[in-house]
Amino acid sequence: MRRRRHGRDKEAPELDITAFLNLMVVLVPFLLVSAVFSRVTILELNMPSGAGGGAPDDPTVTVEVVVRKAALEISDGEKVIARFPNLNVTQETESAQAEGAAPGTAGQDTGVAVLPTAEVYDLKKLTEFLLQVKASYPEKTDSILLMEADIAYEHLVGVMDTVRGAEVRIEGSDPGDPEAVEKVMLFPDISLGDAP
Repeated sequence: MRRRRHGRDKEAPELDITAFLNLMVVLVPFLLVSAVFSRVTILELNMPSGAGGGAPDDPTVTVEVVVRKAALEISDGEKVIARFPNLNVTQETESAQAEGAAPGTAGQDTGVAVLPTAEVYDLKKLTEFLLQVKASYPEKTDSILLMEADIAYEHLVGVMDTVRGAEVRIEGSDPGDPEAVEKVMLFPDISLGDAP
């Protein structure tokens, strides 16, 4: 025989979430204050259009910097007007020949760290030449950066920074004075492309 329990319906106990809310009130501001916000820098580039391209600042002058594995070349759009050889081209060629590889292939796909741009390309000479061009055409702000296919990204950024601007020491200033250096904008409007 079954006994039936006739009991009162029990009410579910209330949850006390006051302590939890107090924790959230303290935790949320703490997390917001201690969060690290990353700063993203965006570099605006002028991508060349298909037919005809955009109108340059000065149609009589074109500044093209061609980045090749063996050298940096500055062109006026028709011919090379300056060439600065790769600083490591002799070391790379010697090591490639010692390993039996073709010149220009040393260090590819081997996990070797990429050398800093200033150790590979002569950025000082590039800066000096671009300063001369800027002195001749002070209103010109656009330039074209052409790269070979296998150039490392770090080298692209280093050359772009050099083409965009330079730090110039004021004439007659003390060489040890850090305030005697001023930032000069060279050709900040950069268009990218593939080297011919």
